Amino acid sequence: MGKIARVVVCIAGLLSSCLDLAASDYAIGADVSFLRAAEKGGKVFKDSGQAKPGLAILKDHGYTWVRLRLFHTPTDLPNNLEYTLASAKAAKELGFHILLDFHYSDTWADPAKQFTPKAWERLSSHAKLKSAVFEYSKATIAAFKAAGVLPDMVQIGNEVISGMLWPDGRLPDNWDNFADLIQAGIAGVEAGAGDGPRPRIMIHIDRGGDRDGTQFFFDKLKSYQVKYDVIGQSYYPWWHGSVSDLRKNMAFMAREYKKEIIVVETAYNWQPSEYIKKKGPFPETPEGQREFLEEVNRVVQQTPNGLGKGIFWWEPAVTGPLGSRSFFDDSGNALPVVRAFDSLK
Repeated sequence: MGKIARVVVCIAGLLSSCLDLAASDYAIGADVSFLRAAEKGGKVFKDSGQAKPGLAILKDHGYTWVRLRLFHTPTDLPNNLEYTLASAKAAKELGFHILLDFHYSDTWADPAKQFTPKAWERLSSHAKLKSAVFEYSKATIAAFKAAGVLPDMVQIGNEVISGMLWPDGRLPDNWDNFADLIQAGIAGVEAGAGDGPRPRIMIHIDRGGDRDGTQFFFDKLKSYQVKYDVIGQSYYPWWHGSVSDLRKNMAFMAREYKKEIIVVETAYNWQPSEYIKKKGPFPETPEGQREFLEEVNRVVQQTPNGLGKGIFWWEPAVTGPLGSRSFFDDSGNALPVVRAFDSLK
């Protein structure tokens, strides 16, 4: 082989490696926090009529990340430390990357509620609450590391547009306290990881299609010099605007903050649920559900400067009242949406 030919081959090889790296850098994920509980309760998931573990079905269809919720001391939900560690181990065995979602609560934390864990309710000062957040975050990440499942990424709070750990860190009145608590969580994650790689840090709000709300929050956060790596957004069209609104906000975030952005929660229904009395942006049918995911994914991938870095479906294994957002029908059969990323495998 001549010298020029060898150079061409080397360049081609480098380009191929760069493309492979770029492809693997994009997170195709799902929040599977209920999956293990569903399967332990006897739920069987099937793909093309064949029964398989839910994680294996996701893996077969190109999913590379799982997101796992963690509650402090839950009483009516399964997502405590022991359960979440077991879920992380099962995912790690199949090669998934792990995003850990600290709720800093005993139950659901979202814009309408951010309940302080009962174990911390009697702490007598902001300083003690800040210390509790640090120590809890540190101990939790240390436990994940000891189990061989150090998360690749960690959310400091869940949908924290209204703050966290109310009333101490409630927004908009207590920005000083909120910033302290966020920074304590980040410091705890870093301390728990110890030497070597540390998880990347995500700050997650629920303003997927809301440019003004996004700007107000992240400009304010920037004023406190909070250091984080990734912006997480929730996007449900019945709450957060049109796909066009999402596209505009993704472009704004990329230009303004120059951070990687992940739509870390999204979902759509495969049967009529949210759009019974008005027309939805996509049909609430199995095919409409898939079309929605494919379109949102295109928006994320088209974010300027390559800063759209992934998309996570919220709970593909959810049952009960929210089962119409699942990847599976009432009999456990996989719906077309599960194949949305087959071409990317």
